Parts: sequence; C-alpha cells; structure tokens
Amino acid sequence: QVQLVESGGGMVQAGGSLGLSCAASGRTFTSYVMGWFRQAPGKEREFVAAISGGGAFTYYADSVKGRFTISRDNAKNTVYLQMNSLKPEDTAVYYCAGSRGVQWPTPERLYEYWGQGTQVTVSS
Repeated sequence: QVQLVESGGGMVQAGGSLGLSCAASGRTFTSYVMGWFRQAPGKEREFVAAISGGGAFTYYADSVKGRFTISRDNAKNTVYLQMNSLKPEDTAVYYCAGSRGVQWPTPERLYEYWGQGTQVTVSS
C-alpha cells in the first residue's frame, strides 16, 4: 500500500511560479511511475506529467510542455512538479498518483494510488 500526500498548492498571479511536492510512504517508491494530474471545475481529470521510477524518463501533456518540470528524489520518497509561466487555465486541483509502471507511457487507468489533491489557483 502506498499513501501519497501533496503539498505546495496556493494562489499565484499569471506568469508566476509554484512548486508542488508529493510525499509517498512505502519502501518500494523507486518501482513506481509517478504522475501528476489535474482537474478543473466542471472538467474531467487530465494528465499533466509523469516520471519513471529511476527518474530517467519523463513525459508531459502538450499544454504544459516547456513550462512544467517533473522530478523525483527517491531518497526522500518525493516527487515534485515545478510550474513556471502559469496561466489562468492551469487553475485546478492537482493530484499525484503512483503506478507500478507496467506500461510506458502509463495510461491513467493504471495509476493505482492517488493523493488527496492540492488546489492551484492562477489569477489573471
């Protein structure tokens, strides 16, 4: 069982930056693909970014490519999402998720563990 706890959300003006963290419990963190997803009000949850267990591979949604960076520190069982050049349309609840990574890129349906989410609000 893996428990995920996000932190770092908040409110920022358009063009600003914000960093999210997701702390994971469990001793097998390195075996998990970690992803970030988001859900805006009235919209379906969407993929944002993912990183392989060892951190060598990443991929991003086109909407955030070049602005967001996913990283992980396996010694700290933590995955990060650095968000730069934020836009109002980035406003959403952001969730981190973990998958045992049987497929890469990992479809959303294969993410088994989810955090409770953290709110990010970008004002114009």
